[in-house]
Amino acid sequence: MIEIAGQTYSFTDPYVIAIAIGAMLVACFFLAIILALRAAGRSARATEPLAGHLAALGETVRSLSEGQQQLRGGLHHVSEAQATAQMTMLQAMEARLEQVQKAMADSLHGSSVRTTASLTELQTRLATIDKAQTNIEKLSGDVLGLQDILSNKQTRGAFGEIQLNDIVSKALPADAYTFQATLSNGKRPDCLIHLPNPPGPIVIDSKFPLEAYEALVRAGTEAEKQAAARLMRTAVRTHIRAVAEKYIIEGETADGALMFLPSEAVYAELHANFGDLVREGFAAHVWIVSPTTAMATLNTMRAVLKDARMREQAGAIRRELGLLFKDVSRLEDRVGNLDRHFEQASKDIREIKTSAEKAGGRARRLEDFEFEGKPHPDDETARIAAVKPIRIER
Repeated sequence: MIEIAGQTYSFTDPYVIAIAIGAMLVACFFLAIILALRAAGRSARATEPLAGHLAALGETVRSLSEGQQQLRGGLHHVSEAQATAQMTMLQAMEARLEQVQKAMADSLHGSSVRTTASLTELQTRLATIDKAQTNIEKLSGDVLGLQDILSNKQTRGAFGEIQLNDIVSKALPADAYTFQATLSNGKRPDCLIHLPNPPGPIVIDSKFPLEAYEALVRAGTEAEKQAAARLMRTAVRTHIRAVAEKYIIEGETADGALMFLPSEAVYAELHANFGDLVREGFAAHVWIVSPTTAMATLNTMRAVLKDARMREQAGAIRRELGLLFKDVSRLEDRVGNLDRHFEQASKDIREIKTSAEKAGGRARRLEDFEFEGKPHPDDETARIAAVKPIRIER
């Protein structure tokens, strides 16, 4: 780099190269003068050519000086053009930078808005998850509570009774059943349905062979499955025998009873793999029902109760119809009497009118003193015949 007139130029710059060429030409000029001076002492005749050469060299130097001035002007224009181009480039770069900054600001604002929305949605979802977690924890507690209930025989029996009570109370009217009714043998079934004869009152008792079913579900080996199946058969047979012996009383209850299983899974297992137990229940007149089938059975009982009550009311309806017929007959007699009374009243009114007309005629004759030449109809029958009868509408 080289600095000329306060301006910095590179060694490859045309202006610097032109200056270097000029300097070399000047050096050659002075070298030529020195050689000419040396040659002047040798030959005088060489002076004239040297003078010509010097004049030509002077012209060349002037031409070189003029070219140098032109080159300097061109370099000045080039420098101004370069400065203008740099300024334009800087302005364009500033505008572009401003656009980029604005685009980045817009992008950052949009990203901020989207981030805020995402965080809000995430917060909402976290709240929903927290609520679901709370419900799950509550449900887990309820499940654990249900497991505690079902693990005890007494509480499990109470659970079955409560479920049976809920189903019966929803399916039948309140006067169609009794919970914990006492039979003549002192036994107290869970529910007694008051059906008409036949078939008569029928008992529903809740049984829940949960231990046997759970052992059957947990069984892994064939031996465990066989042992669990034996336990299931023993438990169900015991329940069937107990219901048949306690709650089927001849002359007091129906000739059959219902054994309520408060678990659809146990009911399905019996019908799927223990059909012999179901048939044994049929033989003992003990019908096994689940919550679903119990509801269907109770709906059928409700239809039977409705039909029986309609038959009971049929006699009362016939009695009421007989009384209604008698009331209609009396009404017909009284209407006839009233018609006769109207006829008699009509006759009395006609007679009263005839008498009034006769009295009026006599009064007019007395008033006008017209006694001669006037008819004196004394015949009451003829007078009544001349009067137009009055018809009374009924």
